[in-house]
Amino acid sequence: IGVGLVGFGLFFILFGMLLYFDSVLLAFGNILFLSGLVFIIGISRTFTFFFQRPKLKGTSFFFGGVLIVLMRWPLLGMLLEAYGFFTLFR
Repeated sequence: IGVGLVGFGLFFILFGMLLYFDSVLLAFGNILFLSGLVFIIGISRTFTFFFQRPKLKGTSFFFGGVLIVLMRWPLLGMLLEAYGFFTLFR
């Protein structure tokens, strides 16, 4: 279930970007991606991954970007998410 949710999440994010940053598709993709991640590695390990002390900057940018996309500012939100994603997995 988790791998399917992550796959659909990435598909919706890519499709939302191809359709000139459609905020509904991007928001749906973000929600599916994060819920799939929780299904794959579990809620406690997801929480400990995102909220480690050295990764708080990346986490704040990533979740801030998700929040901005949900508030219908897709371009700015995706830029913040991308920066947060690269900071998290650096």
